[in-house]
Amino acid sequence: MRAADALLRALGGDEIGLVLPTPTETGSDSTQLGLTDPGVQTLTISPVVVRTLPAPGAGPRVRLEFLISASAVDEAVDAEGADSAEALFDLALGIQHQADLFHIESVSTEYFAGTAYLYRLVGVE
Repeated sequence: MRAADALLRALGGDEIGLVLPTPTETGSDSTQLGLTDPGVQTLTISPVVVRTLPAPGAGPRVRLEFLISASAVDEAVDAEGADSAEALFDLALGIQHQADLFHIESVSTEYFAGTAYLYRLVGVE
């Protein structure tokens, strides 16, 4: 994992914001009826390398690939109290990169010797 962190930092070491819903109280009637906006919170994750992917002729205009350090994702999982990285990404509403918000299209994990060292997310605008 340390080698992946060093490589990602050497290749640019960008940062992204994982947009997550704010935890709310489930007991109030207005919350259960959807009358109150629970809001969102942004969890900053770094180091990340962002690469542009070719966009298909029909469909999203912009596709980006986010290569994320597994140690940074582990810290985010601990900070949010999620069960796993997959649960954290399932909970996410999107990825904020610079001024743009991207929908998470797919998530894959790279392993070495049974240990995750890199997460690959594809985001579409």
